[in-house]
Amino acid sequence: MTQSLMDRLGFEAPIFAFSHCRDVVVEATRAGGFGVLGSSLYAPEELEQELTWIDNHVGDRAYGVDILMTSNYDETVGGLSGPLADSLPASQLGFVEAWLDREGVPPMPEGLERERRSAQAKRERYITREGVQALVEVVWRHPKVKLLVSALGVAPPDVIEKAHARGILVGGVCGAPEHARRQCAAGADVLVAQGSEAGGHTGTISTMVLVPQVVEAAAGRAAVLAAGGIGSGQQIAAGLALGAEGVWCGSIWLVTRESDLLPFQKDVLLRARSQDTVQSRCMTGKPVRMNRSRYTDAWGSPDAPPTLGPPMQKVLYEAARSRIDRASRDDLYSWPVGQVVGLMRDETSVREVMLRLQTEYLETIDRMARTLASAEQRLTARAT
Repeated sequence: MTQSLMDRLGFEAPIFAFSHCRDVVVEATRAGGFGVLGSSLYAPEELEQELTWIDNHVGDRAYGVDILMTSNYDETVGGLSGPLADSLPASQLGFVEAWLDREGVPPMPEGLERERRSAQAKRERYITREGVQALVEVVWRHPKVKLLVSALGVAPPDVIEKAHARGILVGGVCGAPEHARRQCAAGADVLVAQGSEAGGHTGTISTMVLVPQVVEAAAGRAAVLAAGGIGSGQQIAAGLALGAEGVWCGSIWLVTRESDLLPFQKDVLLRARSQDTVQSRCMTGKPVRMNRSRYTDAWGSPDAPPTLGPPMQKVLYEAARSRIDRASRDDLYSWPVGQVVGLMRDETSVREVMLRLQTEYLETIDRMARTLASAEQRLTARAT
């Protein structure tokens, strides 16, 4: 199955590089891996530009796209008119604004805030159920896309059918064995077994425990990628030893030179330890692992209101983050990142990370082979 997946997607190293940054996707793919662009930040016209740019820089290699498809968005959102920011509940909006004021974070200048809200209004409808279809239509226009991943649930049946008709594999992120069974029943080809160590939306089962369960559930039906806490070649070898056919990495690209994070944001992550991450609903309304900050602490305080459902909580978070970013307040900054952040200590290039991962992986396999050979010799000697 590993060779089959490699043949179908055209990668050499079993490393799937997930990133919202097109430069990371291209560099990881050109280095032998398989880049996957996260599309949650784009409106259709913006996604069209990003995919066209990737097409023009990735050569003859294939790549993937990850779209936030979910089964439980707030159904009231579809009936709202105008920007979603105008419909934020007073209790949650007032809580955030009052907290930012107490923290001494200046409000956005009127002109910049107007531009921000306008840009957000163009994108926000595409993180709803109906908006997903518009993003998928963009994907169909790019034949180098060979993997379409549903990030928050099973892809709609018509999307799976159309993807397969175009020769595109369908992937799904799984945080529990039952997720894997639902994905397989729907026709998914690739399962991302994402443990609780992972950054972003994640469940509560650790990678070491989750991967073999997903492998068992998907046996003969789908390929499995191990995800969550993977940032070294040794961990790649461990994932494959658990039955996965590759690994899915996201956090390790955040501090590369190609990443589009601001310098102060990278500094926050480079200083963080593995235990400095938390799971919180304050970013999207669903559990997200991110680096802990005074912002995440505020939402855990007794006086904090309930978080909103998606996509409204994300709209609220983006308004707060714009003020935090403009003030460069590293003590308030949080971003989705996994526990592997404790291994991230230097800003390097994507190509350097890819080379390190592959070198460490080969060294690990060689060491394991020598260990097994030595054990076999000892057993043979005992038997004789």
